[in-house]
Amino acid sequence: MKKIALFGGSGQTGRLFLSRALESGYSVKALVRNPEKLNLRHPALEVVVGDVLNAEAVETTVNGTEMVVSLFGHVKGSPEWLQTEGTRTILSAMKGQGLERIVSLSGGGLPFPEKDRPKFADKLIRTVMKLAVPRILNDAIRHHEVLAESGLKWVIVRGPRLTNEPGKGTYRVGWVGVNASTKISRADLAAFILTQVEDDTFIHQMPFVSK
Repeated sequence: MKKIALFGGSGQTGRLFLSRALESGYSVKALVRNPEKLNLRHPALEVVVGDVLNAEAVETTVNGTEMVVSLFGHVKGSPEWLQTEGTRTILSAMKGQGLERIVSLSGGGLPFPEKDRPKFADKLIRTVMKLAVPRILNDAIRHHEVLAESGLKWVIVRGPRLTNEPGKGTYRVGWVGVNASTKISRADLAAFILTQVEDDTFIHQMPFVSK
């Protein structure tokens, strides 16, 4: 089983992913700013305390692992280009240590025109995002560009509105406006993200996962 370098493991989706990964037999090295938020101890879990914008902390996290899962995102007071610069720092560490595979998390507002067929509601949501949270959307777009320019094997998992409902164990994998709905539970989203640790189906693509 692969050893995963995890960023964003103390977030709501990140904690669910971490628990599922450990239960599935993976070893995880997780970078967190506040280890108390994890509230989890496991013999296959190694916690590194630090920030994703700190190159030394990121290199320590990546060292000795085989692939990266990046689930960190904006919180109150985050720098404008948090996801872009954090991703850039992670990619630099990956290249320095010979890792090739990264799975990143973003929202449905991030466009993938090669496969998306947004309906009116989808276009409306993106318009609202451009007006209400432009920096988060712009950061997501730029983080995609950084991944696309990296030469590595990347997947960006996108989701709609996230809920804390219990996972159903089933979900749809499509594109915005194609075989998609408007919400998904964090538990089911975490389950799909874990499949991408091994699955090559969506390399260099941005699947949209929904209920």
